[in-house]
Amino acid sequence: MSTDKVIIMFKDGVSQDQIKEYISQINNGGGEVTQSYGALIPGFAAKVTPDQLSSFQSLSGDIIASIEPDTTVTIQ
Repeated sequence: MSTDKVIIMFKDGVSQDQIKEYISQINNGGGEVTQSYGALIPGFAAKVTPDQLSSFQSLSGDIIASIEPDTTVTIQ
């Protein structure tokens, strides 16, 4: 199964319990959360399946602030 590496950021007001539930759904559904940012930054990095990515994209504007590719960024 193919996976996409993404960073998912939640809007202010989304609880840590809600985020932990999404982390659990990813890990139990064929994806893998590779980094959780904790209480200060509401989000995580993950390898997600196409179905999981589609599911999160459907939440954009509701509880998801952004979904970005998880890539290496360099300067010069």
